[in-house]
Amino acid sequence: MLVKTAEFICSNTQVDKLPTPNLPEYAFIGRSNVGKSSLINALTGRKGLAKTSQKPGKTQLINHFVINNNWYLVDLPGYGYAQTSKKNRSDWEKFIRKYLLSRANLQCIFVLIDSRHEPQKIDLDFCCWLGEKGLPFMLVFTKADKQSSVKSDQNVSKFKRALLKWFEEVPQRFLTSAETRMGLLPILETIDQINTTFIAPSEEN
Repeated sequence: MLVKTAEFICSNTQVDKLPTPNLPEYAFIGRSNVGKSSLINALTGRKGLAKTSQKPGKTQLINHFVINNNWYLVDLPGYGYAQTSKKNRSDWEKFIRKYLLSRANLQCIFVLIDSRHEPQKIDLDFCCWLGEKGLPFMLVFTKADKQSSVKSDQNVSKFKRALLKWFEEVPQRFLTSAETRMGLLPILETIDQINTTFIAPSEEN
């Protein structure tokens, strides 16, 4: 897939005010400071599309972008550490989970994992919650350029083994780098393939 256009649509915390669910939608979420904004910018080829920051917790809203006038890319707030109040974090969690559970056109959730670290409980817990709710997700391991390929592969394998304690099969995985663009094309190709099977939800839903 070639990304020809990528346009910001809206930022919101209220699911009932999100764009009409008439296009396939893909959400990107991960622990704060996982490199989500950089990955989104690299995926779309738009340097400033998603706001990047050295300070974790920059994304605080559900941000919708329309890609090629054909599908939605959704930038969700990061979970875990963020320099904000407990109330704000609680509010984020509530509207994020409401969005994930109720968005009728949501095709896949891309869960971003920092490939530099061994499995983190917060990432595993979130994946297990998605599994319990029957929500489709795939794993995107980020920042592969920051270490050797051997170390990245080791951490990906450890995460896979950890998930197999709860899952019969581990979801599809991508090892990526926003800097070198490693692994980005397979993500876009996967989205393109899913798009071909999308059927818009009926108005009753």
